[in-house]
Amino acid sequence: MAILVDADRVSVSRSDRALFRDLSITVSDRDRLGVVGINGTGKSTLLRVLASTQRPDSGEVRNGTGIRIGLLDQDASLPEGIIKDVIGSGWQSQAILDRLGMTPLLNHKVSELSGGQVKRVALAKVLVEEVDLLILDEPTNHLDLAAISWLESWLSRFRGGVIVVSHDRYLLDRVTTRMLELDRGKGYLHDGGYATYLGAAADREERSAESEAVRKNLARRELAWLRRGAKARTRKPQARIDAAKKLIDTRAESAARSSALDLSYDTPRLGSKVIDAVEVSFAYDERDSQTLHTFTLRLSPSERMGIVGANGSGKTTLLELLASRIKPTSGEIETGTTVKIGYYSQQGPNLDENARVMNVVAGPHRVPGNPSDKRLMERFWFTGELPWATVKTLSGGERRRLQLLIVLASQPNVLLLDEPTNDLDLDTLRALEEYLDDWPGALVTVSHDRSFLERVTDRVVSCSHGYVSEVPGGLPAWISESLGSTQTSVSQKSLQVPKDTSVSTPKANYATKKSLGSLQFQLIKLDRRISDLTAKRDEVLAHFSRTTDHVGLTELGIKLAQFQSELDDAEEKWLNTMDTIEQYNSQVHRQ
Repeated sequence: MAILVDADRVSVSRSDRALFRDLSITVSDRDRLGVVGINGTGKSTLLRVLASTQRPDSGEVRNGTGIRIGLLDQDASLPEGIIKDVIGSGWQSQAILDRLGMTPLLNHKVSELSGGQVKRVALAKVLVEEVDLLILDEPTNHLDLAAISWLESWLSRFRGGVIVVSHDRYLLDRVTTRMLELDRGKGYLHDGGYATYLGAAADREERSAESEAVRKNLARRELAWLRRGAKARTRKPQARIDAAKKLIDTRAESAARSSALDLSYDTPRLGSKVIDAVEVSFAYDERDSQTLHTFTLRLSPSERMGIVGANGSGKTTLLELLASRIKPTSGEIETGTTVKIGYYSQQGPNLDENARVMNVVAGPHRVPGNPSDKRLMERFWFTGELPWATVKTLSGGERRRLQLLIVLASQPNVLLLDEPTNDLDLDTLRALEEYLDDWPGALVTVSHDRSFLERVTDRVVSCSHGYVSEVPGGLPAWISESLGSTQTSVSQKSLQVPKDTSVSTPKANYATKKSLGSLQFQLIKLDRRISDLTAKRDEVLAHFSRTTDHVGLTELGIKLAQFQSELDDAEEKWLNTMDTIEQYNSQVHRQ
């Protein structure tokens, strides 16, 4: 196997600690390496070091001859210009942008995009490039569930090597063949996907505990034996006695985090009425079509609801309506008198970059560093130097954890969470899930994390083309529908108001959406055919370099011409289908 990148004893430190020390890792073609670790362990830094966009403090990174590397950085950036010009006009570029939900914005300028849209376009740009090694930092952030499923399939077919940092446990388990865990400055390699890594990490911690017990026991026995020695020998082994004492007094390496994340708080009692959205619709501008058409939705005191849908379908708008952060265009949002909402936004609060963590936690009305705040910060693993750190020095995951602390510290009884899993490390995700298992209040969450939704929700509502609908089959049914299965929104239990009201779904709109679903299914089949034909063509090309026989070369030439012809035809059909889909999308928008 050809070596793509080889890191030899690389080390990187930041002002307060070493991120990793003397780390050696080799990645070859067809390797699928997942990188995990708690926030602040240096995962993003390591990816930049392996991509040679950041130099390590020590050690060396060597690339294979002629190796091309594509990097999706955590803070993705793009050149100025129109999206379709930045990405390229080929069918592959259009196909990938479509799968990432960016087709409606092809003619927009990069400067007009949100942060999440920039990340999706940057991902498309990396995927369309011809590279030998893909290095992806949180590629599923800002993707909807259908796009994540498509990305899994794409990475599985990719012929080069892949290094990926992700909190998406499904993707890690289905795509990776090795896992690199960064923990307290060290790196641990595990063969297999995410599930294998979990077992290996648990075994390592258990062995570490057993090793520590053995070490202590051996040290005590050594010291006892030395002390039993003849008095005439006491001067000679004194250094050995001192060493044994030091061994006994030496503490085992402290855990990466002091204890499990304790998220238990007193939650105010929640009455029978929580939040009722009655015949609600919403539009940001009277001149625009409605963002959300008329719907009625009621939350119960024991609600566990997940909101799903494509990017831009109105999920955050629905959540903000339920939180009364925005007012409906029509209808009413009725909130119970006992309700106390904790809202966790996707963007996060605007925090003073120069403020210390302890000051942010205390807020304007408490003394920073008071005992209750200190206990609270410890529960969120803000220990050691972190309470004194300024906000600008925190990693993306540490900022999100601080945001989670601020929301839960307000002691809400209704949690409205908008993409809470973004940038959280796997330890925090698991702890949050365990907390929500026992959460006594109501929960509504927007998320694209399948593991998280399956764990914490038992009711799924979708946003699609402005319509809010119950999904009776739950999350698997919605994913299947989004990927173009035969299930359509007609099978869903509608949350729209009855037909005798002023707003209903036009038949033309339904017929158009049904045709659109069929076309999207055709597009998926064409994607697969193009991938298969490309693989066959590449295999023939590879045989050309190894064949010298005249007859063999002729046969290969015939096969190559056949596969190339079929590939050209499939690509042409893909482009025509895409044009038709864009026409149907315009019809849905007008209706």
